[in-house]
Amino acid sequence: MKIRGTRIAVALVTIALVAGACGGGSSAKGDVEVFSWWTGGGEAAGLEAMIKVFAKKYPDAKFINAAVAGGAGTNARAVLATRLQAKQPPDSFQGHAGQELIGTYVAAGQLEPLNQLFKDIGLTDKLPKTLIPLISQGDNIYSVPVNIHRANVLWYNPKVLSDNGIEPPTTWDEFFAAAEKLKAAGVIPLALGEQWTAMHLFEGVLLGTLGADKYNALWLKGADWGSADVAKAIENYKKVLEYTNDDATSLTWQDASKLVADGQAAMNIMGDWADGYFSGTVEGGNLALTPGTDYGWAPVPGTKGIFQFLSDSFTLPKGAPHPDNAKAWLTVAGSREGQEAFNPVKGSICARTDCDPSLFNAYLKTAITDWSKDTIVGSLTHGVVAADPFKAKINDAVGFFLNDRDGAAFQKALVDGYAAEGPK
Repeated sequence: MKIRGTRIAVALVTIALVAGACGGGSSAKGDVEVFSWWTGGGEAAGLEAMIKVFAKKYPDAKFINAAVAGGAGTNARAVLATRLQAKQPPDSFQGHAGQELIGTYVAAGQLEPLNQLFKDIGLTDKLPKTLIPLISQGDNIYSVPVNIHRANVLWYNPKVLSDNGIEPPTTWDEFFAAAEKLKAAGVIPLALGEQWTAMHLFEGVLLGTLGADKYNALWLKGADWGSADVAKAIENYKKVLEYTNDDATSLTWQDASKLVADGQAAMNIMGDWADGYFSGTVEGGNLALTPGTDYGWAPVPGTKGIFQFLSDSFTLPKGAPHPDNAKAWLTVAGSREGQEAFNPVKGSICARTDCDPSLFNAYLKTAITDWSKDTIVGSLTHGVVAADPFKAKINDAVGFFLNDRDGAAFQKALVDGYAAEGPK
């Protein structure tokens, strides 16, 4: 299936609506606690940029940043689950569009619908039509998407590859040949971090081995996780892991990315939040590198013409202590001004279709182009294709595999996980 982006002309009246709708304007007063996992690098800097827009529009509101660090949101979601169970929700929290939100929080009856807010600020017509179903259940919309991220990116150090006579690999066979040369030269072929980055790597290898159609079929009823195609992907994954750093479990994704920036490693497979870390300011905790010169990018081997995406969204939980202030935050999160402040710094592109492309750096311009023409598939690690219980089974299977490298046991665990928690 092809999903093509559209350009929608900017309507000046939208800005006026954004300023005043749903608790907007200067009427928002008091606290608004917003929960996320953006605590470092381009992520924290992007959030801070959007907070500044919020503070300008709502000077009488006090923004409380309740971010929790670690694990691509794993730690934050654990804390959030405890708060929601205790009926002590924040005013708004971050989640990933897709099954993470719909199959987890909506299924548990923990979110308020946002149809009226979407209508008041004219947001529905400013989002890609294919994104709306991922934030909806039935006739109700449950979150405000702030961005589009690409998951299937191979980041590389141009000098390291050039010095070793290597072009960015486009297939897994090319990758393995390049990795052998790099290993012989004393360079780490592929930087890797803690376990969630290993699952991120697995979904990239899975997609690059199976292709878009077979990958998409894994998340539907009747999927065959015991197939020869999945076995081949596991074989490729096992071989890829042989070329990673020994200290991966002790590193964050930023640490792994820095190995590439410093030339200790040649490549890293990570989402394009890495672009925000590579290119963002030193003051913001980033590396201030020049895109295309100090670092390069390509699709993960085997995924040319495929855009594996995720989308960060914000919600209105049931029982939010300051719902009007939460709606004010959601209004900013959905606005063109908010998204144009947030995304160029975060290392993502707008969820809205009317943002100014000139605001984005060289990498992000390529993401904007590819999002409009590539085949679109969803991310596993980042909540699009699998609800949390199924994703947890896969994560457990990845964890065991990292220790024992038993491909048959890994595939059986995936089959069993799908049987237990896959779509029924």
